[in-house]
Amino acid sequence: MEVSAFILYFVIVLAIGVFFYINGRKNNNEEEYFLGGRSMGPWVTALSAQASDMSAWLLMGLPGSVLAFGLGQAWIGIGLALGTAANWIFVASRLRRFSAAANDSITLPQYLANRFVTGGRILQIISAVIFLVCFTVYVASSFVAGTSVFTSVFPKLNEQTALMIFAAIIVLYTFLGGFKAVCWTDFFQGTLMLIALLAVPIVLLVTKDLDFSKLNTVYRYTENGETVSCVFGQNLFGASWQDIVSGLAWGLGYFGMPHILVRFMSIKKSSMIKKSATVAIIWVTIALFAAIIIAVLGRVYIGEELLASGAQKMVFIELARKLFPSFVAGLLLAAIIAASMSTADSQLLVASSSFTSDIYKPIFRKKASDKEVVWIGRITILIVAVVAYFIASAKGKGAQAIMDMVGNAWGGFGASFGPVVILSLFWKRLTYKGAVAGITVGAIVDVCWLIWLAGTTGVYELLPGFIAGFTACVIVSLIDKKPSDEVVALFDRAKDKNSDF
Repeated sequence: MEVSAFILYFVIVLAIGVFFYINGRKNNNEEEYFLGGRSMGPWVTALSAQASDMSAWLLMGLPGSVLAFGLGQAWIGIGLALGTAANWIFVASRLRRFSAAANDSITLPQYLANRFVTGGRILQIISAVIFLVCFTVYVASSFVAGTSVFTSVFPKLNEQTALMIFAAIIVLYTFLGGFKAVCWTDFFQGTLMLIALLAVPIVLLVTKDLDFSKLNTVYRYTENGETVSCVFGQNLFGASWQDIVSGLAWGLGYFGMPHILVRFMSIKKSSMIKKSATVAIIWVTIALFAAIIIAVLGRVYIGEELLASGAQKMVFIELARKLFPSFVAGLLLAAIIAASMSTADSQLLVASSSFTSDIYKPIFRKKASDKEVVWIGRITILIVAVVAYFIASAKGKGAQAIMDMVGNAWGGFGASFGPVVILSLFWKRLTYKGAVAGITVGAIVDVCWLIWLAGTTGVYELLPGFIAGFTACVIVSLIDKKPSDEVVALFDRAKDKNSDF
């Protein structure tokens, strides 16, 4: 019955892609394919943004970490919740207006270039290259996470076959339906994720007699030849100051996340942002809190079973199977697939739009038609997916090293683009050279800190990278000549809440 539930889920997802392909053939243009024609409603915008944000980490990584090592591990979740709220409250509405005012920009690099009314392509090209590299590895990570659940439900499938099927489904509906298909599937997937996160702890509390004294039990397992002790710290403030600061710093990453920021740009009207923000903030708060509760209850109920083998990331999967009939459990497990798919599809589309709109059209084919650009975008989706497939399917330490880098991509995006996005929306004096300096310095400091200082200081590289990028933006802009009257006029027009954007 689990298999039946999975098949039903994938049929729905593919049906959405086919629907928007058929429905959108008459509107086969660049803005329609990559930004949904700026026609998305508040509910779809909100859930799509949050679903594309929260990957399988929400259902596997976070509860697994808390289950093994206690509530101190929840600081990343707290940082993400605060970052989500700040992004919706301070950035969303302004970015919608500014991107429309800046020559109706459809990608983040395009917006940053158009914001300064310049014909220069350096900023746009640098940004697009960063997007392509980071998102390809990001997509590979999502492929790996989805494949692990796929093989759990279909044990007779080998990993390569499962990976191929999983990747093909994501590519197919993204290829066919573009942004609208991605947003509507993410809306469906975000709803499924929230239902699953709420259902498991509620049923567990209602149906089982739990012995909470087991929280204090110390479990041990062996990993890479070393013994790992799982001591549950029940005090949220029992974590080290490095863990607390680094956890909160994760929230800064939101200001530079392209696949989330593009959702703000796609909403029909900036006036709809308030409703979207309310929905999104409530969703992420409930989802993160539920994931932490699942970890606490899971340690009490099946902690010994999981931690004896270091399988803490399977807590949601095992609870779903133990608490629900197989068909319902299959739907709940599909939520993990949904988390992986909703992240991968968004990253594929943003990587594709960055290449076509920021490199292919302005550099190689300035007179390319909308139809040509859309098809080049579709081909780019295929290429990125194929490269990601080979990364995800590689074996050995090299592949693992690449997968480990995915965790740092969030820091790279946040440090590179976060300061520039914020200043572009709130500081009239920011210049083009200042933006280029901010992106460059933020990226360099982030990488250098990761290589040489992250291990010794215990501080997440996003924080020093963000500070350095912000500082570079300000200093270079103040040294540079003031923005032209045209740039100032664009800023004033875009910041007006009564504008038509």
